Amino acid sequence: MSAAYGRDLSRAAARSGRDESIRTGAGRVAGHRVAVVASEYDFLGGSVGRAAARRATAAIERATAEKRVLLALPASGGTRIQEGTPAFLQMLTISAAIAGHRAASLPYLVYLRHPTTGGVLASWASLGHVTFAEPGALVGFLGPRVVEALTGAALARDAQSPRALRHAGVVDAVVAPADLREAVQRVLRVVAVDRGPTTAESGTGAPPAGVEPGEPGHTGDPWASVLATRAPDRPGLREFLAASTSDLTLLGASELGQGPDMPGTPMVTALALLRGIPCVVIGQDREAQRHQPIGVRDLHAAQHAVQRAVDLRLPIVTVIDTPGAELSAEAERAGLAAAIAHCLAALLSTPVPTVSVLLGQGAGGAALALLPADAVVAAEDAWLAPLPPEGASTIMHRTVDHAAEMARELRITAGDLYRLGAVDVVVARGPAGVGTTAGLAGLAGAVARCLRAVAVRDAATRLAARRDRHRRLSS
Repeated sequence: MSAAYGRDLSRAAARSGRDESIRTGAGRVAGHRVAVVASEYDFLGGSVGRAAARRATAAIERATAEKRVLLALPASGGTRIQEGTPAFLQMLTISAAIAGHRAASLPYLVYLRHPTTGGVLASWASLGHVTFAEPGALVGFLGPRVVEALTGAALARDAQSPRALRHAGVVDAVVAPADLREAVQRVLRVVAVDRGPTTAESGTGAPPAGVEPGEPGHTGDPWASVLATRAPDRPGLREFLAASTSDLTLLGASELGQGPDMPGTPMVTALALLRGIPCVVIGQDREAQRHQPIGVRDLHAAQHAVQRAVDLRLPIVTVIDTPGAELSAEAERAGLAAAIAHCLAALLSTPVPTVSVLLGQGAGGAALALLPADAVVAAEDAWLAPLPPEGASTIMHRTVDHAAEMARELRITAGDLYRLGAVDVVVARGPAGVGTTAGLAGLAGAVARCLRAVAVRDAATRLAARRDRHRRLSS
C-alpha cells in the first residue's frame, strides 16, 4: 500500500465514521430473515477494494448458509482505482457468491442508490431477482464525466436515470427511500423462503375435472364468441388481476396503463399472490394492445419472467388475451417467430408448475406462446385460432367476408379445445358474462385449484405429464 493510499483510507474513515466502504448486517423485515450488504458512499465514494469485497462475500455466503433473503443497497463509483486490477477482479468474487445464493433459490433484492456505476453496477448490483432504484439516482455503466472524456460525446441527460432504465426493463420499480420498506415487504410476502408451507404446496388430490360447456343456451356461436371477446367493455387482464391477486409487484418494463397517455405494456409480468398462492404472472393486456401489438421485446420479457420463476421456484400463471402479434417489417427483422418459439420452449421445459388462462381472444403465435402449461383454464366464450377468422377467410376465399363461417369451421371455441384435450377447465360465463365479479371469481378459483393440483407433483413427474399432454393432442 502506498503512503498516499494510506492517507486516503485514514481520511475516509474519519469522514465517514466507518472502516470500509461496505457495511453488512442481518435482521428481519416483517418477520422475514434478511441479510444486508450496503455501500458506504462517504468512504471513498463507495468504491470496492479487496477488503470491502472480502466483507461482502463473507456476508453473502453466510446469508446463503443461513437461508436468508439477501438485500443489497449499492451506492458506489465502482471498483477502487487505488488498488487497480486486483480490486477490479473482486467483482468476480462477489458475483460468484451471489450466483451461489441464487442457485440455492434464495431471493436476492437490490436497491440502486445514488450513484451506482462502474464495475459494481456491471456485476453484483445488476443480478437481483427484483431491482428497485432510488428516484433521481445516477445509475450507469460509467459516470457521465468519464464517458464524455473517453468518447468526446456527452450522454443524453436521462440516459442513466432510473425512469429510463425502468422503461427499458432494467429496473423493476422506482421507489423512494421512505417507501422501500413496504416495497420489500410486498415482494417478500410472495418470494420469502421462510413464509412456511404455501397453499399450493399443501394442495392434495387430482386435478380439477373439466367442465365442458354444452347445456342448452350456453354452447354459443363461435363468431359470437369472437365478437364478445372484442367488445370495448370486455374485462381483461387488469380486471382479472384486481379480482384474483394481492401484493402485486410489476417486473421489468411492465405497466398497467392509466388512461390514453399511459396505455401500459402489451405484456405484463409480475410477482403476486393469487388467492394466497405465490406465483409469477405473465399476461397479455388487451387495453395496451389497442395502442401497441405484442412484439419481440414483450416475448423476451415473458421469457425473462419464466426464468425468474424458475430461480425462485414459483409457479407460473399465464393469461392469454390477444388479437395477434405485431405485423411489421421491424418485427420480422427482430426475429418475431424465433421469439415466439423460444417463449414456447421456455414454458414447455420449465420445472415449476404452470397454469394457463385463456381469458379472451387467442389469435396466432402470440397466444400460442403463453399456452403451454400443466393445466389450462378457459372462459366459456374464449377462443384460440392460428390467426384471426378474417385472416383465415382471406387465405381461403381472398376476402374477409367469410370470417364468421371460418370461425365456425376452425374449431376455435373453449368447448372445442376441451374436447381436443387442450383445455382442462371451462368456466361458464354466467348470465351476465365473464366480466362480472362472479365470473372473474370463478376463473380465479379454477386457476387456484389447478395450481394446487399440479404443485403436488415433483418436477420430473410434472414434466413427463406435460410432454404426454401435448403428445396426446396429435392422437
